[in-house]
Amino acid sequence: MNICLLGATGRVGSIILENALKENHSVQALVRDLTKITGSERNLKVLHGSVLNAEDLSDAMANTDVVISALNTGGNQTLSQSMPFIIKSMKDQGIKRIITLGTAGILQARSEPALYRFQSSESRRTSTRDAEDHLLAYLLLKDSGLIWTVVCPTYLPVGERIGTYRFEKNMLPDNPSSISIFDTADFTYCQLFSNEFLNCRVGLTY
Repeated sequence: MNICLLGATGRVGSIILENALKENHSVQALVRDLTKITGSERNLKVLHGSVLNAEDLSDAMANTDVVISALNTGGNQTLSQSMPFIIKSMKDQGIKRIITLGTAGILQARSEPALYRFQSSESRRTSTRDAEDHLLAYLLLKDSGLIWTVVCPTYLPVGERIGTYRFEKNMLPDNPSSISIFDTADFTYCQLFSNEFLNCRVGLTY
């Protein structure tokens, strides 16, 4: 499989990259800082650029089959600002499938299903800025006509690879705790080979 990976230098994205290369998939990674990716794997092509630049995205997606985005908000509106460019580049390149990393805040609240978790009493957030950016990106994706999956982990410590966790469509499982970056990356990567969560969000926790 030929994969376009966005956010390949991040905590979760770097593990997704390892998984893909370990299983001999070809990866084209668009990165802002070339010094953050080391190694010269035969199946890895690293492109320097920005997800806010349409031409850079087009180059990164050329001749790929699927997009995985492990981008984070970075304390700004990177997600929502880049999503229109991502969607357009995918359509221009004829790519239909995208898997993105979200946040549990944009799942429906179990106690108040009409609200997103970050809007409800279930959330412990002191600021909703990042969740609002994730929400805008999700809503753009939802209306894009693409085949998408948004993986929405709860609290993300580094942790370790445990290999067992709970997940649920569009909501966070009862009594959530945390989920390591390793298990989050593994679950996200596995969505490449699953049709279980097409066009929905997935809540993920131990």
